[in-house]
Amino acid sequence: MAKTGVFEGDQGMLAKVNELKKELHKAVKSIGDDDINVEAIDIAQDMLSALKELKLQRSSSSVSLNLQNEKKSVVVPEEFKCPLSKELMKDPVIVSSGLTFDRPFIQKWLKSGNLVCPQTQQVLSLSMVTPNLLIREMISQWCKKNRIKLPDPVQYSKEEGLTEADRVLFLSLLDKLSKTMSDQKEAAKQLRLLTRRTPSFRAMFGESSGALSQLLNPLSRSKSTSDVHPDLQEDIITTVLNLSIHDNNKKLVAETPMVIPILIDALRSGTIETRTNAAAALFTLSALDSNKELIGKSGALKPLIDLLDEGHSLSMKDVASAIFTLCILHENRARAVRDGAVQVILRKIANRVYVDELLAILAMLSNNQRAVEELGDLGAVSCLLSIMRETSCARNQENCIAILYTICFNDRSKWKELREEERTHATISQLGQNGTSRAKRKASSILERLNRAMHLTHTA
Repeated sequence: MAKTGVFEGDQGMLAKVNELKKELHKAVKSIGDDDINVEAIDIAQDMLSALKELKLQRSSSSVSLNLQNEKKSVVVPEEFKCPLSKELMKDPVIVSSGLTFDRPFIQKWLKSGNLVCPQTQQVLSLSMVTPNLLIREMISQWCKKNRIKLPDPVQYSKEEGLTEADRVLFLSLLDKLSKTMSDQKEAAKQLRLLTRRTPSFRAMFGESSGALSQLLNPLSRSKSTSDVHPDLQEDIITTVLNLSIHDNNKKLVAETPMVIPILIDALRSGTIETRTNAAAALFTLSALDSNKELIGKSGALKPLIDLLDEGHSLSMKDVASAIFTLCILHENRARAVRDGAVQVILRKIANRVYVDELLAILAMLSNNQRAVEELGDLGAVSCLLSIMRETSCARNQENCIAILYTICFNDRSKWKELREEERTHATISQLGQNGTSRAKRKASSILERLNRAMHLTHTA
């Protein structure tokens, strides 16, 4: 019976190995004892390198198993392999670039100080990773089918487990946070570094009762933020950010009574790094819907919008990300509009600052009636039309036309400006022909409304 699949591949590889071994044997015999044959040495080295390469190829292309004392080789589908380890993923997670990696390998990449996706080189939004439950389930089913026992993700994540000495250090640092100012600063600095580098230290805060409250003690006991040393505040807020990155901590951190008020205070005071990291912490915590509601009700949107208005380059991305994620919740959109988001965002867009991110927020807010009225009063139509003429970004064009669509259907006074735009630049018509499917629908609806109005006017 003909042998197929992996066995065929193994046969071909074995043939190559045998051929290389023969050539290596010849080269070694040719080297000689007295008169060294340099060419033969080079050939021998080449053969050894080729053999090593084949060995590496063979080991990375399959998972070797020993089932019931019988060796079996199973080819792992490429989509189940981590792009970094080239091995079967045991705990697949998604990063902000949309790609999936095995958790320990992408965390090692991030902890090494890399701020971009290993595959796309896209700048990552913080170092937040989200479990890819679909891929995990597909891998689980594949493993069952092929009789492979996959380690439990929780056990797998503990491979970087902490020693007893680490636990003693952790408790001693928490204790120092209730002592002198110098002790507090030293402890906060170390906890910031440990929680950045080691996921297990982040997990320990969730596993240790009262640890988070101890961390926040130096800030919560102060009567005003002016009493807090800037470095101490920055280190504690950054540690909270590090903790919030850990998936299992998000609910605990947000629901600890002191956390959100302390983050809001930090948004209003401290160094720009402290304020930026407070915004980043709110962004990561808002990944949970229950946290979105809690953060919105706590009044965090106003200081976020104020920080956005200041426009510091260091904070803009994290602030915009936090506002966007919070405004996914319908109730928070009304809060953001009430707190002045429309005017601030439109001004930034007009100045061509973070246009991509802020247009996405504005498109969400345009579902709010008050926001639509403000957009009309603030001259949003001309601003959005100018962006549509300038940009080649399909997403920005789509967001612009979506906002214009809402304005058009709520405010007839803007139709004249839209008709003039069509006569001069045909901006909406061009998007109706060349835009995304959603943009085409919106553009066509606007043109239909304008044409119908013109027809009725001529008929009258």
